[in-house]
Amino acid sequence: MQPYLFPYLGYFQLINAVDKFVVYDDVAFIKQGWINRNFLLLNGRKYLFTFPVKSISSNAPINETFVSKTPFNWQQKLQQTIIQAYRKAPFFKDVFPMVESIISQSTDKPIAQVATESIEAVVKYLSIKTDIQLSSSIYENDHLKNTDRVIDICTKENAIAYINAIGGQQLYKQETFAQKKINLYFIKSTLPAYEQFDREFINGLSIIDVMMFNSPEKVKNDFLPMYSLV
Repeated sequence: MQPYLFPYLGYFQLINAVDKFVVYDDVAFIKQGWINRNFLLLNGRKYLFTFPVKSISSNAPINETFVSKTPFNWQQKLQQTIIQAYRKAPFFKDVFPMVESIISQSTDKPIAQVATESIEAVVKYLSIKTDIQLSSSIYENDHLKNTDRVIDICTKENAIAYINAIGGQQLYKQETFAQKKINLYFIKSTLPAYEQFDREFINGLSIIDVMMFNSPEKVKNDFLPMYSLV
């Protein structure tokens, strides 16, 4: 999967479901995607936050697209927005330092690195044991595309099964993987409702929102297993 910035709960259900999670950090950056932005809850509504990136080339991979210094003070402003949104949340004091660290140390880093760091921080916080590997680091197969590249990674990992998000049903076919003796599954996530300041529940926000309102034990033991494989 591409690295997303503090992605939603379903992303971590996928990470928790596998033995090794491969971060696709050397594929093209997609504008208006979730690599550098996500939703928070602010004053009872969805609020879109963004990590600005420098000039984007249509051919530039995620790991060569860098977080920008401009606009001026965007990091401090984002931190203040998160404080305003969640300072009264039950787990704010546990979660905010992790989020603040990612924001404050992001300038001039590749957005792939920053997004991966956000994922790894959450994995550590939730005590998820899955190994995380960057696609750019060892596989040496960026000349391959789409299904061929995924199968090559699976083969090099001696995988007997590959699990993708449910949207992957449009991209990957079980018979293609079966030819390489790899079982293909898709994860169908269930996103539970939880209390958000006694307001009407808003679903599908960043994992930041989930962690602000729920203990790491509850997220790991109750929320992460809420999926099925198809």
